[in-house]
Formats: sequence, structure tokens, C-alpha cells
Amino acid sequence: MGYVSAVPVPQPRAARAGVPAASAGRRSLAVALLLGALGATVVLLSSGQTWAEGVAAVGGGTVPVEADGGAVTGVPTALAVVGLAALVAVFAVRRTGRALVSGLLALSGAGAALAAYLGASDSDALNAEAARISGDTAAAVQSLTHTAWPYVTTAGAVLILLAGLLALRFGSRWPAMGGRYERAGAPRSAARRGGGGTVDPDRPEDLWKALDRGEDPTREA
Repeated sequence: MGYVSAVPVPQPRAARAGVPAASAGRRSLAVALLLGALGATVVLLSSGQTWAEGVAAVGGGTVPVEADGGAVTGVPTALAVVGLAALVAVFAVRRTGRALVSGLLALSGAGAALAAYLGASDSDALNAEAARISGDTAAAVQSLTHTAWPYVTTAGAVLILLAGLLALRFGSRWPAMGGRYERAGAPRSAARRGGGGTVDPDRPEDLWKALDRGEDPTREA
């Protein structure tokens, strides 16, 4: 009767960590990229639309005046650009740097949302336009109305904020630029120098080769 040796087979570190964690990291990465890019696009486009309208008294009559988002406040546009840069920079840094950039991404969205929301009730831009048209520095716009575009801009900025919050929560699980090459390159070069004795616990084939050589792949070098 044959006997089967109960030799424990080492499991790759990724398997011990669990597939759900890696899957959650990939999903959060895709969602954050979508939210950040979509939010910045919405902010940049809606900031160029008409936010406020009214009429100005000129020569006994009235002329229509309007102000776009850029005339009301340039903060949302500027912060949307910062948010886009931070969204890309998240993949270029690691550890503490990634947390800082993720925080900058979230703050960019929050600041843009606040500025756009406050701009929804602003009248200074229209009054300045009325004064320019009439030549009267004391002129004030009449029949002031606001469009929905400031709120659309606010919604876009909130998407940037959500992308930043996702980066803060799950960013440690996301890959970094060049990380795959650095991780794979070092063990292979060491193996060539040391005759193949280096084991990468994240590579199942290295674990099996170590077992074939009679080594304990779970032992620290």
C-alpha cells in the first residue's frame, strides 16, 4: 500500500491575501478614473456656459447682458485642471506620496464644488458687465436670473471629490507606473547572479521550482 506524504504546498501570497481584495482594488481604480475624468470634463465644459443673465439700462433703453462661468469665477476651471493632474500623478507615486496626491484630488473637487455653488447666486459679474456696457460704474443689472449651469458644474466637481475619496480609501492597492517592471526585474537579475536560488513568493512557478530543489520557499532569505 502506498503512502501519500502530507507535505503542505505553499500558496502564493496573492492567494493568501484573497482574490476579493484584488478585485475590489481593480473596480475602485476603474471607478475612480471614470469619475475623475468625467467630473473634470463636466466642470471644464459647463464653466464656459452662461451662468447668469439680465438687462442693463443704456440710453433710456435696456440691453441684455450675460456672464459665463469663467466671468463669475475661475476657481472651478483651475481646480478641475489640478484634479486631472492629480488623477494622473496618483499612478506615478507610492505610499505617502500617493496619499498626499489623493488628498489633493479630493480637495480639488471639494473646492471646485464650493466655488461653483456660491457662483450660482453671484451678481457681481453681471453688474460689472452692465457697468461696462452703460459706461456707468454704478450701474446694476436688472431682471437678474441664473441658469442651471452652476449646479451642473457643482455636480461635476463632486465627481472629482468622489474620485479623490476612492483614491484615499483604495489607492494603496492600485499599481504604480513601472512598478511591475521593477518588481519582476530585481528577482530575475538576482537569480541569474546567484544561480537561480532567489524565490519570488508572488510567482507560483518559483515556489514549485524551490520545492523541486528541496528548499523551503517560505523561509526568509
